[in-house]
Amino acid sequence: MHTILATTGLVLSIVGLLISVAFWIPRLCDRTRLREILGSRYPVVYVVYIANGPLLLILGLILAVKFR
Repeated sequence: MHTILATTGLVLSIVGLLISVAFWIPRLCDRTRLREILGSRYPVVYVVYIANGPLLLILGLILAVKFR
């Protein structure tokens, strides 16, 4: 059971890191175009980013460290 949770933590950490890096690369995530499309709902982009980037990374690190 511990190895499954540790592996899951490692995978979540990698995915969270990749999403975080991809969000800040200008050609992968064109934030000016997203601002044009979404208009006043643009802050939702940051909510989605935080939920799928840094929070996955933190959750994955917690699982990996606790169950290694």
